[in-house]
Amino acid sequence: MKSVTVTGSFDNLRSRHVRLLEEAAKCGSVHVALWRDETVQELEGAPPKFPERERAYLLQSLRFVDRVTLVAGAINPDTLPALEGIKPDIWIVGEQSDAPRMRAHAELRGIEYRVIADKQLRGFPVPAFRPLDVNSTRKRVIVTGCYDWFHSGHVRFFEEASALGDLYVVVGHDANIKLLKGEGHPLLSQDERLYMVHAVRCVHQAMISTGHGWLDAEPEIALLKPDFYVVNEDGDKPEKRNFCDEHGIEYLVLKRIPKKGLPKRESTKLRGF
Repeated sequence: MKSVTVTGSFDNLRSRHVRLLEEAAKCGSVHVALWRDETVQELEGAPPKFPERERAYLLQSLRFVDRVTLVAGAINPDTLPALEGIKPDIWIVGEQSDAPRMRAHAELRGIEYRVIADKQLRGFPVPAFRPLDVNSTRKRVIVTGCYDWFHSGHVRFFEEASALGDLYVVVGHDANIKLLKGEGHPLLSQDERLYMVHAVRCVHQAMISTGHGWLDAEPEIALLKPDFYVVNEDGDKPEKRNFCDEHGIEYLVLKRIPKKGLPKRESTKLRGF
């Protein structure tokens, strides 16, 4: 498999970043050369919104990324940073970052240079639902939510829940999120939110809810027949607890504890409402 390098700050990770990494992964094993905080400050004239450790954690959680290396010091964004022991076969950039000097630099080093066009990044592809393996002995775990501004807290929640078995994430559909949270919600469409959730490596399957209210995932629960329904403290609702008691599903409430060394994140604060 060819080695692919993608460079940048990947600050405030959004779907356009993930789509670029997904397209890059079609070319080989993706290695992200991630700019450290001081490098972002120098190149962009302002500190990153999210610290390097958190940015690296989010990137490494993605199913399209194989390796992340922090790049320090003064660098030229038109060149590939020197990465010890690594010479990529391909350097991939997005259309908006493409520059003649970048292409010339790659050619001088004998590295293939590819530009991912903006039109290639359109849409939010997610594989179709896979039928349940009736012969599997693994437990099934379901979590539900909006996931409107995807952040490191969501990833940590998924990691903890997935330790119990195959993780199924049910993303609230647009009409129900508006019903529960009010006008202006959700910020992002259900297709985009679903895509971001599915991009996380520890998520076995993601789908959009088809019910309503706090138990909008009831049809999906009937389909999946999970062993566990896991929520965080914010998502703990009497309706969910009672439903699980009635249907023989173990109901677990996890505390909102961020990954060690990372700040606590909340979607409400990140999006500002």
